[in-house]
Amino acid sequence: MAGGYSAITSQFAPQTCYRLIYIMTTDDDFFRQQMKGVKPIKAEVKVDLAKQHQDKTNAEKRRLAATAELEKDKNFLSGEYIEPVDPLAVLEFKRDGVQTGVYRNLRLGKYQIDARLDLHHMTVDQARNAVYQFIHDCMKHDIRCALITHGKGEGRSLPAQLKSCLNHWLPQFDPVLAFHSAQKHHGWVGATYVLLKKSEKKKLETWELHNKK
Repeated sequence: MAGGYSAITSQFAPQTCYRLIYIMTTDDDFFRQQMKGVKPIKAEVKVDLAKQHQDKTNAEKRRLAATAELEKDKNFLSGEYIEPVDPLAVLEFKRDGVQTGVYRNLRLGKYQIDARLDLHHMTVDQARNAVYQFIHDCMKHDIRCALITHGKGEGRSLPAQLKSCLNHWLPQFDPVLAFHSAQKHHGWVGATYVLLKKSEKKKLETWELHNKK
C-alpha cells in the first residue's frame, strides 16, 4: 500500500502543480488584456470637516463683529468731554411741553417702572452702548417710564463719572421727555427715572380709553 501510494503521487503531483501555475498565469494575462487602455481614477480630495467647521465659525465671528461695529457707528452719543456733576447732585431735565403734573409724578416715583438698566461696573464706552440700546429697546416695546441705576461714584478718582455721562447723554434722545433722580427706595441720587414719549399706538389706546362712553 505504501509503494502504490508513492507511485500515484509521483504521477499526479507534478501535473497538478503545472496546471495550477498555468491557470494563474493565464488569468493574470487575461486581466492585463482587459485593463489595457484603462486609466486609473484619481482619488477624490478628502474634505477636512474640522477645518470647514472652523472656517464657518470664523466667518460667523467676523459677521458679528461687523454688525456690532455698524451698530456702534449708529450710536450718536458723545464720548468726548462731559461736564462732571457732583456725586450727590439731583439730576433733573424737562422738555418744553411736558405738563407740570406729569413731571411731578415722575419726580415722586408715581409711575410704574416698566424697564430697568444697571450701569454698575461698566466702563464709559460700555455704558454708552448700553444706554443707547436700552432707550432704543424701550421705544420699540412702548415703555413709558424706565429706571437707570448708575451709582453716585463717591470716593473715585473720577467721581460720579457714569452719572455725569448719563446726565449728558439722555437729553440727546428725542424720545426722552424728562428725567429726574429717583426716590430713596429706587436708589436716590444713584439712579434716575426716565420718561419716554408715547408711541402712536399708545396715544391711540389712551385716546380710546378716555373717549369710551
